[in-house]
Amino acid sequence: MLLLKKGSIMVSLTALLIVSGCGTSGQAPSTQGSQTPKQEPAKQEAPKTEPAAAISGKLSFYTSQPEDDVTKLVAAFNKKYPDVKVEDFRSGTEEVTAKLQAEKQAGKVQADVLLLADAVTFEGLKKQGLLASYKSPELTKIPKDLVDADGAYAGTKVMATVLAVNTGKVKTLPTSWKTLTAAEGKDSVIMPSPLYSGAAAYNLGVFTRTDGFGWDYFKGLKTNHISVVKGNGAVLNAVAAGEKPYGMVVDYLVAREKAKGSPIELVYPSEGVPVITEPIGILKNSANEKAAQAFVDFVLSEDGQKLASSIGYTPIREGVAPPKGLKGLSEFKVLSSDIGKLAEAREADKKQFSQEFGQ
Repeated sequence: MLLLKKGSIMVSLTALLIVSGCGTSGQAPSTQGSQTPKQEPAKQEAPKTEPAAAISGKLSFYTSQPEDDVTKLVAAFNKKYPDVKVEDFRSGTEEVTAKLQAEKQAGKVQADVLLLADAVTFEGLKKQGLLASYKSPELTKIPKDLVDADGAYAGTKVMATVLAVNTGKVKTLPTSWKTLTAAEGKDSVIMPSPLYSGAAAYNLGVFTRTDGFGWDYFKGLKTNHISVVKGNGAVLNAVAAGEKPYGMVVDYLVAREKAKGSPIELVYPSEGVPVITEPIGILKNSANEKAAQAFVDFVLSEDGQKLASSIGYTPIREGVAPPKGLKGLSEFKVLSSDIGKLAEAREADKKQFSQEFGQ
């Protein structure tokens, strides 16, 4: 069930979502090779691409990506569109959406483009009427199950939440999420807060709706005195430093840290992993619609996806290989759940988590 589709999400990524990773088991996303020769994607009324010289002005970009990654993305975009001045606001997904809501209440949303953690977040914004419809010509190479049918958002990469292990503290790598609620997990586990991290909020929704986990699993984590910190970066740092032997964290961060020589390993547990696709979308009434569309096109283009892979993310575009150290969608089981239901329940899930963990 792919993660990005409203009623199908299973990003089942055996080919995933692909989108946003999460609640029963995964199925492989549908391919686009079933089209007949007469149905060539390029001829399906794709929007015309504006010449780079015609794109200019200011572009307000809100994102939850790490600062260094944002810098690299903007620099690459500006090589193609040098006359666009990109001004970014970067924070956790939940804080970015809170800023958007505050701007909405004030009567003027400032952002032109959003790139945030998961499809559930975008589904909520879509229901509020905050997103514009834009079907990029680059979507012909993006799995349909990872793209909103109305053009409100599209996945940009595949990120699985895995089990990070400090190999200096743990000699035998675990194979199950249940290790975290077992005796060896007592006082030894750390996770990001779903009140700050969009990926963690998505994971909470998926795990609590997956057989064998549910809220009982989180109560077991609490009993084992799990540490809850603000974001994935803090989790990674704690595990890499040996402060905590185990962590729940997005895969690309672990692969990067391991490549630097840190005593850390990533494990895709046998039960499966939640997957998010970090969608991108354009705000309604954008002050610079042409630049916003050009930005979306670049992120989804072959060049943009190769950039994502070089930074360390698993690309979502067909034909672009994942970076060394990460598995492709067909190599692990995906936990998924219905995107619409996750969107409806997100605030209630966060409230219950806050009550359980005293956040």
